[in-house]
This record gives sequence, C-alpha cells and structure tokens, in this order.
Amino acid sequence: MGQLLEQVVNGLQLGFVYALIAVGYTMVYGIIKLINFAHGDVIMVGAFVTFFGLVRGIPWPVAILVGMVTCALLGVVIERLAYRPLREKGAPRIAALITAIGVSLFIENFSSLRIAFGPDYRQFPAMIPRAQWNLFGVKVSSVQVLIIVSTLILVAILQLVVYRTKIGKAMRAVSMDMDAARLMGINVNQVIAFTFAIGSALAAAAGALLAAAYPQIWPYMGIMPGLKAFTAAVLGGIGSIPGALLGAVLMGQAEVLTAAYITTDFKDAVAFALLILVLLVRPAGLLGKAGPEKV
Repeated sequence: MGQLLEQVVNGLQLGFVYALIAVGYTMVYGIIKLINFAHGDVIMVGAFVTFFGLVRGIPWPVAILVGMVTCALLGVVIERLAYRPLREKGAPRIAALITAIGVSLFIENFSSLRIAFGPDYRQFPAMIPRAQWNLFGVKVSSVQVLIIVSTLILVAILQLVVYRTKIGKAMRAVSMDMDAARLMGINVNQVIAFTFAIGSALAAAAGALLAAAYPQIWPYMGIMPGLKAFTAAVLGGIGSIPGALLGAVLMGQAEVLTAAYITTDFKDAVAFALLILVLLVRPAGLLGKAGPEKV
C-alpha cells in the first residue's frame, strides 16, 4: 500500500507540471480557438532562462520569476508577430495552426544554435536541498513538495486573476463572444496578448519545475511534455481550466502507474489510449462542453 501511495505522489508531481502547461493551451484555445503548438517550446525557454539565473547565483525564486517574465514577453511577441496578423486578415483557422507548428520548429531549431542555447544537454542545478521525509509510511521528497506547492499557489493566483479582476472578466467576455466584447468597449487584442503572457509565464514555471525534477535541459525538451499537456487539456475538455487540471492529473497518474506496475516502454501508449477512451465516451472531454466545431 505504501508503495502504491508513493507512486500516486509521483503521479501528482508529474500531473501538476502538466497542469501548468495545459492551462496555457486551454486559455489560448478558450479565447481565440487556436492550438498554440509553440507553447511546448516556451517550457524549454523558461527552463533555460531559469538555468542561466541559477548558475549566476541568483536565488531560485527570483530565477524562476525572471524566466516567467521573459516567457510572458516571448508569448506576447509570438502572438503579435505570428498570430495577430492572421487573425486581423480573417485567415482560415488551418493557417493559424500551421503557423503555430512553424513557430514551434523555429524556436526549437534557433535555440539549438551556438549563438542561442546550443545543442548540448546541460545539467540543471539543484534549486533546493534534496531531502526526503516519511509521512505515514509514504516517502515524499523536497522536490515533490516544491512542485505541488508551487503549482497550487500559481493555480490559485490564476483563479483570482480570472474570476476576481477586471482583466479576468474581460478574458471571460472575449471567450464567450469576441465581437460582442469588442462592441462593449473591451480591447480584444490587449486581452488576447495578456492571455498569451499569463499562459507563457505558467509554462516557464512548469519548465523550471520539470528541470528540478528531471535535472537535464536541452533545446527539444519541451516537445513531449507539451504534447502530453495538450493531450491532458483535450482529455479534460479544452477551453476549461478545471478540465485542464483534471486531465493533467489523470495523465500524470496513468503515466506513472503504468511505468511502475507494467513497463516504462508502455507508459506513453497508455496515457494516449486513456485520451482515446475518454473521447469515445465524451467527445468534448471530461469537463468540456460540446460545440458545433472543435478544431
């Protein structure tokens, strides 16, 4: 029983990292119905910026904050240069989707150049002393506590922003009806830029926490976590923040329990099979609402 509970904690650790990434996917989709495939690469940029801060002796909370601010600006730049021109010209949604894939490939390949981060793997320094405690027979590490507590704090702040602030109210209005929101005097472009900024900042935090748990970073490190988080967002119902959190936790549990009790080679297959099974029963995801058009 103790071993099972330890694996559940491991699943929470992984699921909470996915949750921070999935929220970014689902927020952008909820506002402009775009799957921002470049979001996975923002994870990598956040991890690298945090890494450079740590190796220069900056305290880890400040290093993560610098990474979040940097990625927030990166998200705004991506939206302004890549997606807004298409939106203003009324381009078909497939054009925005292909652009997102192009932006993702550009960030990955540019980051691997020597003038940027370089192609090599780098050892991510420990942000906090590694310790382990025994809580009622379950071993919990300091990194797991860091990830779970940090995620809960960030999600709580996000909830406050979305449901208790003026910009959050504007985000919800734009997600319901963009044209009506514009007629009511809401600056839609500003709201969309803010959505990209906050989603990218959360992705940067996820990148730093992911690197803290699995201490190696490289320019292509965001591909698989980004794909898993996107899958989690779809599993929970893309466009729904609670759905993204639920989907991410389920993905993390499925992946870790499969690796622990079946085989590590099968963990990705089980995670994606879970998505297929859920969508067969609920095509809009666990907490999503069915609509006339999904993608």
